Order: sequence, then structure tokens, then C-alpha cells
Amino acid sequence: MGYVFLQMKKKKTMHQIQKLEASFKLERQRLLHHPLYDKLTHPKALQIFMETHVFAVWDFMSLVKYLQRELTCVSLPWVPKGPAVARRLINEIVFGEESDIDQDGKPISHFELYVQSMEEIGANTVPIKQFVQAISTGKTINQAISTSAVPEAAQTFIQNTMKVIESKKTHCVAGVFTFGREDLIPDMFIEIVKQMKTENKTLVYYLERHIEVDGGEHGPMALEMISELCGKSDQKWKEAQQEAQTALQQRIALWDAISDNL
Repeated sequence: MGYVFLQMKKKKTMHQIQKLEASFKLERQRLLHHPLYDKLTHPKALQIFMETHVFAVWDFMSLVKYLQRELTCVSLPWVPKGPAVARRLINEIVFGEESDIDQDGKPISHFELYVQSMEEIGANTVPIKQFVQAISTGKTINQAISTSAVPEAAQTFIQNTMKVIESKKTHCVAGVFTFGREDLIPDMFIEIVKQMKTENKTLVYYLERHIEVDGGEHGPMALEMISELCGKSDQKWKEAQQEAQTALQQRIALWDAISDNL
């Protein structure tokens, strides 16, 4: 009886995930076949792309850290907290994103690796460094934006992510994280690698690392996490779907803006 129940539960969960994925199939296809990728064929184009995209690389960590705070215990005294699958996923993501290894085997965060690749290709890193510095001194997101030369499209992208986080709806944040990042990034980065022409080994390593890890491990675990967080609640599934779809639309707008500048 228990086995039958688990199979029914699993089947229902897969049905919910398939419904979500079907609802934003169009947005996903637009991202995977975006004209931006065909334009990343020379160093100047890559510089322009990276100078805006780096803010999405930074933005990702706010999603990760919110989920870590909500799904694991980060206070003292310690107590078990959150679903075990979600705990493992978030702890693995944090480990990889904050302390992965570079192509020489040295510990580095993915964000720092990306900034390093920007410097190697000659992209302007002043705006992102000013932005992060402002955040580190206690400024709010909007204050940091106002004191840094953050591209307009990146501003909108960041503000949408923060809006979802500020809703304090963990299932919505997980929806954006799963369908707007982990389930999308490997396929999207494959398209970038296919088209771009660069000898920047750091950038290639960064992209291929995400394709390998997100596609092979983190993506499937993220689907389990969203399943646990939404459970039997049709309302939670609906809210997660709406936020994920908005996140995909924001990514399209980001890509559109960069493409228009090339």
C-alpha cells in the first residue's frame, strides 16, 4: 500500500512539473534560440555581453542564499531544519558557487571566476565592483544601483529577483531558482559556447562547469526541491509557475537589451 501511494504521489508531482514546463515553453524556446548568441563572435561583443550579464551572475547568489537561510539552519544553537533533499541541494549549490575550483585547481567562487574572465577579455569591471562594494558597506540594492553604472536592463532584472525574495514565499523563490536558473542555464550556456568565438579559457571553463554541474546534478535535485515545497498545494504550484514565467520573461528582456547594443 505504501509503495502504491508513493508511486501515485510521484506521478502527480511529475504531472505538476510538466504543467509548469508546458506553461512557459514559448519563453524557454525564445531563450534557447535567441539571436544574441549569433552575435557573440568577436571580443567586443563578448565584452558588452559580459558587462551586463555579470549582474545576473551576482543576482543568482541572492536566490541561493535566501533558500539556504530558509531551508537549512544557519543560526545557533543548531537544529535540523527543512526537507533533507532541499538541504542537500542548497548546501551543494553554495559549496560549488562560493568555493569551487578554477581551471588550475585553486578555490574560487563562480562570481569571482566570471569577473576574472571579464578582466582577461578586457571588459569593464568597474560597475560591478562598485555595485558589490556598495552592498558590502550596507547600502540597499537601490542605493547600490544609484551609485554604480548598472545597465538599465540589469537593474530591472535584479529588482525583479529581489521582489520575489522579499515576498518571503520560499516556493516562489524555488520556482525562479529551478525553472529560471538551474533547469535553464545548462541548455542556454550550451548555445553560447556553440556560437561564441574566444580564446578566453576562463570564460569557457566557467560556462562548461555550469553545463556539467547544473545539467548533471543540480537540475534534477532542484526539481525534487520544488516538488517538496509545493507539495499538494495547487496555489503554491500556481504561484511558483507565475514567478518562474516572469523570471524567464525578464531574462528574455535582458538578452534583448544586450542584443540591441551589439
